Amino acid sequence: MKIALIGTRGVPANYGGYETCVEELGKRLAERGHDVTVYCRASYYTERPATYFGMKLVYLPNIKKKSLDTLSHTFLSIIHAVTHKIDILMVFNVANTLTFFLPRLLGKKIAVNTDGFEWKRGKWGRMGKLYYKFSEWLSTKLANRIVADALAMQDYYLQKFGVESSYIAYGAYNSKSTKPELINKLGVIPGEYFLQITLFRPENNVLLTIEAFKKLNTDKKLLIIGGGPYQSDYSREIEAAACENIIIPGTIYDKDMINELWCNCFAYIHGNGVGGTNPALLQSMASGSFTIAVNVVFSHEVLDNGGIYYDKNAESLSIKMNWALENPSLLSEYTEKARHRIKDRYTWDIITDGYEQLFKELQANKYPWRLFN
Repeated sequence: MKIALIGTRGVPANYGGYETCVEELGKRLAERGHDVTVYCRASYYTERPATYFGMKLVYLPNIKKKSLDTLSHTFLSIIHAVTHKIDILMVFNVANTLTFFLPRLLGKKIAVNTDGFEWKRGKWGRMGKLYYKFSEWLSTKLANRIVADALAMQDYYLQKFGVESSYIAYGAYNSKSTKPELINKLGVIPGEYFLQITLFRPENNVLLTIEAFKKLNTDKKLLIIGGGPYQSDYSREIEAAACENIIIPGTIYDKDMINELWCNCFAYIHGNGVGGTNPALLQSMASGSFTIAVNVVFSHEVLDNGGIYYDKNAESLSIKMNWALENPSLLSEYTEKARHRIKDRYTWDIITDGYEQLFKELQANKYPWRLFN
């Protein structure tokens, strides 16, 4: 099959979950003999190889503005894809649904990965939230198939729009520490820091983590890795909290370093509350990190009994962090359960199997387009 992966910043992955998914999925599909094209946003790449792990890379312009970055690039990618005999258009991010009219008129097969409740994210104003809600509805009309990355999202589309979807989550690698000395340059040592890796957005509760940490009586440090392509009052407030015990070095793209940070932290704080299956949560589990996750349906679906949960307030999180400090001998029981859960449900091979099966079904016309479904 000729498959196009559209709607992300591209590969090599150097930003977030979508990009990692495209990289891991794309290279496995290529290994299985499929013709895979990945569309990359030109402004994010100074080096532009023509191929990467068997994937063909196409670099197209994008308008680097928060409201237009994704949509502008996807529009050009769609035009390119429909003129190059692509069998399947796999589009990431429901905000891109507005670009589907042309491929639909040309009879192309389209699937869209919706991610989570984007309209709940604090970075969007009223019009942005309305646009995302409209895009959710439109995706059920123009796409052949919705891909839900969480069972809760699958249920949402069924209950709200009466539309079936394919459940395909994200993957992670079970990993171990091999170069613990790498983390020393950040001012932390193995087992002596709490960790959070996330985009600096209100719905990810980074300031809440900082507030909770300040309530503890501990010599351990708090290390927060992240940032975002656009500055905001929220991100500036996070950065201003940096001090001797709260280390905020910004975004780190070195995969070896990130792996060591996860594998060697005392505990990982997961605060993302509105997405589907969160890649950072998966990787914390796969790395053997003891995880304290925000108490939302998406956390429970992924982590299950492989960690503990806090209600979305600083007092609750502080209590759970303190429990971990007082009960270090109990933490390995949770991390082993989390590792087994990754192995059973969330490997990249399992995820690729799901996408490959979907693409075969689309090619066989199992999900014909019905505008008035």
